[in-house]
Amino acid sequence: MPTDPAERAAELRAAIEEANYRYHVLDSPTIEDAEYDRLLRELTELEAAHPELLTPDSPTQRVGAAPAAGFAEVRHEVPMLSLGNAFGHDELREFDARVRRGLGLGEEDPGIGYVCELKIDGLAMSLRYEGRSFVRGATRGDGTTGEDVTANLRTVRAIPLRLRADPPGDRLEVRGEVFMPRGAFAALNEGLEREGKPLYANARNTAAGSVRQKDPAVTAGRRLSVWCYQVVGVPGLATHSESLALLRELGFPVNPHARLVTGIDEVIAYTEEWAEQRRELDYETDGIVIKVDATDLQQRLGFVARAPRWATAYKFPAQQVTTRLEGIEVQVGRTGTLTPVARLTPVFVGGTTVRSATLHNIDEIRRKDLRVGDTIVLQRAGDVIPEVVSAVTDARDGSETIWQMPATCPVCGTPAERGEGEVAWRCPNPWCPAQRIGGLLHFTGRGGMDVEGAGYAVVNQLVERGLLNEPADLFGLSVETLEGLDRFARKSAENLAASIAAARRRPLARILNALGIPQVGEQTAIDLAAWLAGQEPRVEDEEEVAWTRRVADRLGAATPEELSEVFGIGTVVAGEIATYFRGEHTRDTLHHLLDAGVVAEAPPPGAAAAVDGPLKGKTLVVTGTLAGFSRQEAEDAIRAAGGHSASSVSAKTDYLVAGEKAGSKLAAAEKLGVTVLDEEGFRELLG
Repeated sequence: MPTDPAERAAELRAAIEEANYRYHVLDSPTIEDAEYDRLLRELTELEAAHPELLTPDSPTQRVGAAPAAGFAEVRHEVPMLSLGNAFGHDELREFDARVRRGLGLGEEDPGIGYVCELKIDGLAMSLRYEGRSFVRGATRGDGTTGEDVTANLRTVRAIPLRLRADPPGDRLEVRGEVFMPRGAFAALNEGLEREGKPLYANARNTAAGSVRQKDPAVTAGRRLSVWCYQVVGVPGLATHSESLALLRELGFPVNPHARLVTGIDEVIAYTEEWAEQRRELDYETDGIVIKVDATDLQQRLGFVARAPRWATAYKFPAQQVTTRLEGIEVQVGRTGTLTPVARLTPVFVGGTTVRSATLHNIDEIRRKDLRVGDTIVLQRAGDVIPEVVSAVTDARDGSETIWQMPATCPVCGTPAERGEGEVAWRCPNPWCPAQRIGGLLHFTGRGGMDVEGAGYAVVNQLVERGLLNEPADLFGLSVETLEGLDRFARKSAENLAASIAAARRRPLARILNALGIPQVGEQTAIDLAAWLAGQEPRVEDEEEVAWTRRVADRLGAATPEELSEVFGIGTVVAGEIATYFRGEHTRDTLHHLLDAGVVAEAPPPGAAAAVDGPLKGKTLVVTGTLAGFSRQEAEDAIRAAGGHSASSVSAKTDYLVAGEKAGSKLAAAEKLGVTVLDEEGFRELLG
């Protein structure tokens, strides 16, 4: 792995964001949940150890990804947040300790009442009712905006179309998990096998794809079901247990195995009880959700950016099987990274047949001493993700071979390079077809230019035929050219041409994100767009084309020093942005888009303004260990109060929040005369 924390953080963010896109948008993940959890955990720990690396666009600050195209968007009135994870009983005890500290409870106080629920491996849903009638169903999406899939959910028989009793109030929102029972999944694959069609990999992704079908009749044939677990915004419910009872009363399916327990020891006993017993269920479950039962205690504990403080998700230990490592292939990513992938003798584990697994890099292969032909141990943590754990060295017979990273890119033949101190080998050729296709797919995808219909098959054909070499070429394609593609009729060509035409005008942040600038994700693109709008405000009656060109020129001339002053952009990211707009192969990309007729929408007025709050305009640095906050929670609280959470102390720092074992930052603050706060003073400042 990279020895430079900044490089490793960048590598982790890129991997997680790619996984987010494929998991939440495409419903076609390339890594499993356990690998995702491992990457996210490593990044969280890295940012905690090196706060200066934390950026607003880090996957640790965000929930999830954008909704897919093809359905109307639904804005959730109350965000659908994710949960923090606990791996093992020690981490459950740490969760309990945080809850007790947050409530001011000592060891002599009685145990907390927790509700334990099986964590269903499906697709989170919001169900809206007016009176007794079901009126809308929406996916979780990115937690703030989901997709309207009402027509499809109406085909799920477990969802009541009319409630059995009057709900509290005129409107009711219920949340739950849509899933495909194991029996239904097996029957679906049996039918596909009889027809000679490819089989589905696992029930979770099949359920997600079924809910998001364009034709509700397809959804109806998939025999989906649902467990409901939350009511939103209903006053007068003293406990979570009462909310589950209300759901049952209204006619919603509630998992019968939910249980109210007292204290963390009973929580742990519940997890042990279901570790094996879950195999007998007719649906997949990958863990246990633990929630503080009392509503008033939940309110006192509150939320952090990603999750409530009063709940966590315990993940079951990984399942392990053995199989054979038949070969290792190299895949080339859109940034040129060469990733070795294990090709395995197919093996069934955790509800899925696994045929391949990432091996990450050559150092990881050497560390695990993996050889082609080895019998290997494969595990799937959380019942979803495959990971090669180790080789069974005792099973070797001498026929195994040591694998070597190829000296050249397997796609374009360019000699591979490995930077000093880097773990990854890369293809340095920016015109490598694999990089080009990956970059173009990022450009046309959701969160970028959102060109519906420009998927892999289409982009690959356009690249192979020399019709699409850089993003601007997309906007020069005619209906007649598109009609000449394989499996394209006139109507398909017209639809894609219309989608391309619609993409000529996009918000500036979307265009910047679509460029695929290294280390620039959606949030950084938003921050950068807001800064540009402040540097080059659009004057009255100025055409968007002219304003867009002024912005592009300003960005091309920006120095790394200027960019590092942008809120949310550090020196490393600033350097990457400046390099992109000065690089031989990328410096003209944005201007070529403008020449092709692309124009940018300016950010709304005030987009760059700070959040209003008691810390508006103030810069704070957090150091040491706080009893009532993790580092992440403290920094989230600063941002929520309108402040800026910085990673290092300078003359611009207004306050240093110092916990136990505060070190060099405390000394620097004292030297510069920066006001130092303890935790109590920090809480008072937050109000």
